[in-house]
Amino acid sequence: MNFPVTRMRRLRYNGVLRQMVTETKLSVDDFVMPLFVIAGTNVRNEIKSMPGNYQLSVENVVEECKKVYASGVKAVLLFGIPAQKDEDGTVACQHDGIVQQAIRAIKKEIKDLYIIADVCNCEYTVHGHCGTIVDGDVDNDLTLVTLAKQSVSLAEAGADMIAPSDMMDGRVAIIREQLDLNHFEKIPIMSYAAKYASGFYGPFREAAESAPKFGNRATYQMNPANSDEAIREVELDIAEGADIVMVKPALSYLDVIYRVKTEFRMPVAAYNVSGEFSMVKAAAANDWIDGERVMMEVLTSIKRAGADIIITYHAVEAALVLNRLK
Repeated sequence: MNFPVTRMRRLRYNGVLRQMVTETKLSVDDFVMPLFVIAGTNVRNEIKSMPGNYQLSVENVVEECKKVYASGVKAVLLFGIPAQKDEDGTVACQHDGIVQQAIRAIKKEIKDLYIIADVCNCEYTVHGHCGTIVDGDVDNDLTLVTLAKQSVSLAEAGADMIAPSDMMDGRVAIIREQLDLNHFEKIPIMSYAAKYASGFYGPFREAAESAPKFGNRATYQMNPANSDEAIREVELDIAEGADIVMVKPALSYLDVIYRVKTEFRMPVAAYNVSGEFSMVKAAAANDWIDGERVMMEVLTSIKRAGADIIITYHAVEAALVLNRLK
């Protein structure tokens, strides 16, 4: 029926009813907080392009994890900045690698915090690319060897989930194979399945000290113009054994999140990346927007698009808002 029998505003006049008919509801359980752990002692380096975020030495990342867990956020995603880098990222595979140290320290203090370990080489290589360079470009198959070793080392340290972010072809299969061979068959893989070569990563490269020293990542990260290709990437990662698939970035790729969720009906993560976070913070600092309101609107849009898991630097702040609204 049409107006005046049908009046859409009837469901909006009362706040209680508006809540009852809300279609998309955020939960603290949706959030994962990314953290950056750096070599050294008593280090707390402010990341200027990402207000409220820091490079943290192991003892300080443990304290930060306590705050994260106290907010109700139950999962973190760890990135590492080592004391020394090398040509192929082998330093990331060491028993006493910086993330491995952090995982052991966190698990000792906060046993129930869920730790997701990012697997990539860009933070660990002298050139800043995500793998081993041969003839001026990342060699896909050589890089797979390092990624698999890194994954097993992180699982041995106590990581609850492995999250390969490199975008090499075939990496989910080899990581799954090596985890299983080393008796880590219970460890899930969250694949950065549709990761785009995006301009929204700028602040992260300051945080992780991972900017490429030459060229760009267009030969392995996806063209922002493509969505059919994203579906193919996701399908391949699922076939290789991915338990969760991720779309990164989130805001400019809500259509891709929706397509992935609709077509595959499996757990989907979305990464609300550093540039998306920093734009909100910068606009709020200039009083151009209501920062808290826009933050919650952004996160709601990501969930509405189909994301089950939202990786976001807003995680703790958004959790505090949700706790306040209970």
